[in-house]
Amino acid sequence: MLPLTEQQLRSSFVNASQRERKELTLPDLAQLRWDDLDFLGWRDRKQPGLGYVVSVIDGEPVGVLLKQADGRVRSRPQCSWCEDVTLPNDVVFFIAKRAGKAGRNGNTLGTLVCDAFECSANVRRRPATAYVGFDVDAARLHRIEALREHVDAFVRRVRAED
Repeated sequence: MLPLTEQQLRSSFVNASQRERKELTLPDLAQLRWDDLDFLGWRDRKQPGLGYVVSVIDGEPVGVLLKQADGRVRSRPQCSWCEDVTLPNDVVFFIAKRAGKAGRNGNTLGTLVCDAFECSANVRRRPATAYVGFDVDAARLHRIEALREHVDAFVRRVRAED
């Protein structure tokens, strides 16, 4: 992922009000390892129930404001984005208000995602060798590409105004 500025991040959110954009707590952008990120995701330090995801769609950053759903997930689910079944972290259910008129009418989308958006790190872990001759590097690259596709599809669905 290409490094983004504070202004690019704040202006990228398609389902947030101007006030929400202004008040969101950004991560320390200088400390991020941009080359190891397929998308930028973080939890709000001041409001832990909020999360933010920014993906580059058609060359432009597109951000989505997420709210963690109330209640606990009863079983250990799989992340919808990294699809890792051996997660070293929790998975939570997030809800995103749709962009535009649909969002103003209360339409939302939900997804199960790693609690602190660790998906980029999860897909880069060395996968287990499934069989003799298993290409570990090809499997890792496939997981990275699948993660990008899942995140982009979710962001596009939130952004769509139909």
